[in-house]
Amino acid sequence: MMRITKTEYEILAAFRYSLRQFLHFSEEAAQSVGLTPQQHQALLSIKGFPGRDKITIKELAERMQIRHHSAVGLADRLVAQGLLKREPSRTDRRQVYVTLSTQGLAILEQLSSIHKEELRHTLPELQKLIEQLSTEKV
Repeated sequence: MMRITKTEYEILAAFRYSLRQFLHFSEEAAQSVGLTPQQHQALLSIKGFPGRDKITIKELAERMQIRHHSAVGLADRLVAQGLLKREPSRTDRRQVYVTLSTQGLAILEQLSSIHKEELRHTLPELQKLIEQLSTEKV
């Protein structure tokens, strides 16, 4: 097992602090538009799913690392708010997809725009810390 130097602890702590600052920013941004951070994450997980704009509840649960029944409840709340729509599968009647509504997409675009701007400010610090950690001698 490799020993961790004091400098590495400091870099790791600074990196985690920078991540936490970004997450705090993200939580507040979601709340400012009437969403919970988890609801924002769900919208982003759906729109950002590779190759398509709709996903199953099972895929949503996996992307968010939550239990299936929690993903069902989350989707139900987002549908009730008018932010998601359910679409039955054309090939498997047991399968249901969720996709963003027009309103859900508008809110996600607003949030994603300010997140991109915040990342532009945060990224240099994170890159610097990663570089320091990767070059730190043990």
